[in-house]
Amino acid sequence: MPENLTAPLVVAFPFTRSLGPVQSAFLTGLRERTVLGVRTRDGRVLVPPVEYDPVTAEEIRDLVEVGTTGTVTTWAWNPAPRHRQPLRTPFAWALVRLDGADTALLHALDAPHARAVRTGMRVRIRWAAHREGAITDIACFEPYDGTATATAGATPHGGAFADPVTTLTTPARLDYTYAPGRAQTRYLHALAGRRILGERCPSCRRVCVPPRGACPTCGVATAEHVEVGPRGTVTTFCVVNIKAKGLDIDVPYVYAHIALDGADLALHARIGGIPYDEVRMGMRVEPVWTDDSRHPDHYRPAPEPDAAYDTYKELL
Repeated sequence: MPENLTAPLVVAFPFTRSLGPVQSAFLTGLRERTVLGVRTRDGRVLVPPVEYDPVTAEEIRDLVEVGTTGTVTTWAWNPAPRHRQPLRTPFAWALVRLDGADTALLHALDAPHARAVRTGMRVRIRWAAHREGAITDIACFEPYDGTATATAGATPHGGAFADPVTTLTTPARLDYTYAPGRAQTRYLHALAGRRILGERCPSCRRVCVPPRGACPTCGVATAEHVEVGPRGTVTTFCVVNIKAKGLDIDVPYVYAHIALDGADLALHARIGGIPYDEVRMGMRVEPVWTDDSRHPDHYRPAPEPDAAYDTYKELL
């Protein structure tokens, strides 16, 4: 059994959404140091605002302005802030019910230590120096010992601001360490030697590639190793017309499901070396390896016909 592999991996992408009238007014208001909520038909004020009543599912558009001070309803101490969290020093995650609101807003609370935080304490918004229409326009909450205004009500607001925020782009990022396990480790070591290894299910006898250590159909453990390919047959494909950030591939290009010779599950891979509009189901392909790659860079058309292709046609 080869030594198990691990690798640091990052999944990152920008998430962009358009904002409706309620969320647009809320985020634009934060840019202008104004906190808006919505009032439901039964009089409850929801902050942050939502477009539909969570109880009745009724559409709600009645915007109101609430206070910038509030009360902590519950909290949790964060002793070790992570990358891109609101504060670099230890802080509390707190649910704060702003004055005039009936629901609580989740945000960071800047406090010197956990003993300084308690449910029921009064806090106020610390605004970011640079505001652009995002929840981060609230830098954090901070303790507040001024005049209590917990009984202050919400006042109607038209939601109109100059230059409203209409879209929001949020960078999503996940950092983690991937440990492939025994089946995937064997598979990756075989790829390094330019071999493709699958595992056969002892129950249904299907060969799974890439192997997962268990049959996805029967749910039983797999241990019999089977070398497959390297050639295969395109079973289905899609044409990609959207340029992926950081990917040095011109669009359009094709990704396909490829049934490798000897395998019973299709492998997902890119098709290259041929115009996108010449790819077809049933096409025979073979892997292309680069000098420094541990896995095939892409698959290209292979000479045909051959015995495996004839077998595939019979199955059709």
